[in-house]
Amino acid sequence: MAFILRKICPAKQTSTAVDTTKNGDAEEGRAFWTGRLDFLLSLIGYAVGVGNLWRFPYLVYRNGGGAFLIPYWFFLFTCGIPLFLMEVSIGQFSSSSPLTVWRISPMFKGLGYAMLFVSMVGSTFYNVVMSWVFYFLFESFTPSLGWASCDNPWNTPNCSTPNATNSSGIVLAAKEYWERRVLDISGGIEEVGPLKWELVGCLALAWILTFACLFKGIKSSGKVVYVTSTLPYVLLTILLIRGALLPGSMKGVLFYLTPKWELLLDYKVWAEACLQVFYSLGPAWGGLITMASYNRFHHNCYRTSIFIPIVDAATSCYAGFVIFCIIGHMSHESGVDIDKLLVPGPGLAFVVYPAALSKLPIPQLWSVIFFLTLLTLGIDSQFTTFETVTSAIIDQYPRLLHGARKTIFIALACLLAFCLGLPCATRAGMYIFQIIDWYYAAYVLFVITLLECIAIGWIYGAPRLSFEVQIMTSQKLNILWRILWQFVSPVFIFAILVITFIGYSPPSYGPVTYPRYVIAIGWTMATIPVLPIPIYMLYKLINARGTLLERLRQVTAPTADWGPAQEDNRHEYRVKLNEMRNQKQLVTVKNHEEDGESSMLKEEECNRITTC
Repeated sequence: MAFILRKICPAKQTSTAVDTTKNGDAEEGRAFWTGRLDFLLSLIGYAVGVGNLWRFPYLVYRNGGGAFLIPYWFFLFTCGIPLFLMEVSIGQFSSSSPLTVWRISPMFKGLGYAMLFVSMVGSTFYNVVMSWVFYFLFESFTPSLGWASCDNPWNTPNCSTPNATNSSGIVLAAKEYWERRVLDISGGIEEVGPLKWELVGCLALAWILTFACLFKGIKSSGKVVYVTSTLPYVLLTILLIRGALLPGSMKGVLFYLTPKWELLLDYKVWAEACLQVFYSLGPAWGGLITMASYNRFHHNCYRTSIFIPIVDAATSCYAGFVIFCIIGHMSHESGVDIDKLLVPGPGLAFVVYPAALSKLPIPQLWSVIFFLTLLTLGIDSQFTTFETVTSAIIDQYPRLLHGARKTIFIALACLLAFCLGLPCATRAGMYIFQIIDWYYAAYVLFVITLLECIAIGWIYGAPRLSFEVQIMTSQKLNILWRILWQFVSPVFIFAILVITFIGYSPPSYGPVTYPRYVIAIGWTMATIPVLPIPIYMLYKLINARGTLLERLRQVTAPTADWGPAQEDNRHEYRVKLNEMRNQKQLVTVKNHEEDGESSMLKEEECNRITTC
């Protein structure tokens, strides 16, 4: 993997992960990636997470098999990659965090706060998943796996192992281990119960690991990704080879890939494909802006923004083969249909797959490899998402939060997030986790990205953004990118947002449903991240001067300090703008001489680029 990345983006590497010198492209006091490989691996680690291993394969199965790949790749190229390039470009161009980057259009700074809300809550409950992974990883080192047999204190008379016939009322041993041992799940969300101290300890360990990756900023995280971003591919390949050699594995692969074309007529399939792209790539979370802000000014963000999403999508497809090879073998051994074995969400990772691995020779070895894969997939996504929150606040108050204070602040932020995750370590923890997962991110992500397209694609101007990408990369963007930023992406995002609302149904966990007040709390949580957007818009408009139209112009125009962070890059930017203005004057003269329509279009484009 590292060899491929070096070929795509060659760079001279040094012994440190970052450079904070005042020369070259670096901004005084701000850390920068020393090599492009650090940035690429961080992006891969951020985009490729546990969802690639459990969410994507299940979505493929539920939404038409191989046919699901059509809407998935369609939205990847029409929404995912354009938004990826947009966020990476503005972050790299300005060396700014999700809060300070909105000097590009101050009225929309509320989007930055919305991104921080989403990242804060998302990282808090992402580490809850990591605590479950740690629990299973530790159990994998025991002589007898707890989910491999039915002779444990938590098992019921209806328990069965995977090689037994799955008759009515029979429950897999792994499911009983997951629900009755790990979660000790109660009868409903109102039965909270006490803290489960094993999960509390695993949650604390997950946050200690997060702090260890972040306490020195990208000085530490820039080194960690060399392991956490590459090791999962080694482990996934080991699992794939082992699974492919098992009897029945081809049955699982065929089940995974066989298309059900009629499901493409269902709008929900397209909505879920779009949502998966957003969940996986991470636009609207602020992480892309954060990591790109540590880039050198002339890094080829265009090439990176195409390469990383394709790697992410390919990894999801690759992980599907890993999952369905093993599940095909499990179906072959037990005689149970594959569709009856599959369960959504965490159940695929913590019930079905462990049950299948428990029947292999040396099951502890394969269980360790699998949960180590989950851990390495998840931890770099986790610390990058949480770094989005901490770095944004540190950039907002650089004089207050520096040196030892910065380390203390990161430690306190981790402690706060740990405390916020404690309710998920109770007997009602799975219900709480599901409510937050169901309501918090989906609607908010679409709202943020839609407004982002309006703010950057229309108000700031897609032609101007294209011009800035050209300055950074020396590569002129095709007009197709402007069409995607201004028309295609926002139209599809708005359509999927409407479809998501129309197709809404309240969540449930198996037979357990939630009271109305819990649903109301869920909608309240979905609203909170969006509130800073209109509040900050009103605040900026009220404090501006002049008529309403004059105020709108003031609060949407870039601030005076918007632009490259380093003075030599700012100078280069001004020179390029002057060249563009001179070109504009030449085009104007040519208009008078030729009165040609194409020249008028070029003049209009130059006007949009050079107008602040």
